[in-house]
Amino acid sequence: MKEQLEAIRSAAKQALADCADSKLLENLRVQYLGKKGELTAILKQMGKLSAEERPAMGQLANQVRSDIEKLLADKQQRLAEAALAHRLAAETVDITLPGKAQKVGSMHPLTIVENEIREIFLGMGFSVADGPEVEYDYYNFEALNLPPDHPARDTQDTFYITDNILLRTQTSSVQVHVMENQKPPIRVISPGRVYRSDAVDATHSPLFHQIEGLVVDKGITMADLKGTLELLMQRLYGDDCKIRLRPHHFPFTEPSAEVDVMCFQCHGKGCRMCKGEGYIELLGAGMVHPKVLEGCGIDSSVYSGFAFGLGLERIAMRRYNIGDMRLLYENDYRFLEQF
Repeated sequence: MKEQLEAIRSAAKQALADCADSKLLENLRVQYLGKKGELTAILKQMGKLSAEERPAMGQLANQVRSDIEKLLADKQQRLAEAALAHRLAAETVDITLPGKAQKVGSMHPLTIVENEIREIFLGMGFSVADGPEVEYDYYNFEALNLPPDHPARDTQDTFYITDNILLRTQTSSVQVHVMENQKPPIRVISPGRVYRSDAVDATHSPLFHQIEGLVVDKGITMADLKGTLELLMQRLYGDDCKIRLRPHHFPFTEPSAEVDVMCFQCHGKGCRMCKGEGYIELLGAGMVHPKVLEGCGIDSSVYSGFAFGLGLERIAMRRYNIGDMRLLYENDYRFLEQF
């Protein structure tokens, strides 16, 4: 038995010296020290020894097991160190190479133009008001002189959540909230998203952005409205910017007007962008209807006011000579990185 134990130790030492990977190392461990391994098989024969031989053979067997376990541990450590060294060599990073430039984002063109408009109006003494995008029918229509049976509602068809709650079609609803909670003098703008059931084309989208303005005070006239809008357009597009006012009708203003700016694609000649008109409609405006003032608790015999609402997308398109509104929503990096 002594010769067998020595042979196992010698064979294990040689096998572990030649072992080159972790999988083979585990196989050798099982071969020599497993439940059915060679050393275990020898130990099962201990019962055949005499009482005088057992202590010596038992001590030798324990020593052989200890030697093999130490050889296994040493080999496992060396294999791990070799694997780590190989991995480090394979993944070596040359820290002297220049790094990759990280692309830095920028503001969306709509955000840029909205901030410009905010600054212009803040400079004229306006404040900024905000309101809910999910609105009651009363604030979106009825308080603006649009009762349930008014035909003008058809042109502002929108997305209803219930019979009485909808996605707002205009930020004019914010003006009603302001007039209900603030007494004149009032000078506010209300930027935000609005929703209408429009077909998508070069100048229309079911989701777009508006900036509405409201001024209510004593002695406000149409001349104040015209002067404010002229200053706005000149600050946005330069002193050579040409606009025109066309008589129009809005239920919540009287008198009312459409404000157009000369088409930047054809410069007034007529093209696809302006649909042959030479001008592009930018906003609607007018004097606040007395009925709207009275409905908000403001005496129309004492106070008057003007209101306007402009489409932010069309302002941005005019600002940057963008020919198709859809470019603003497609998230094409090649387009957005220009701003």
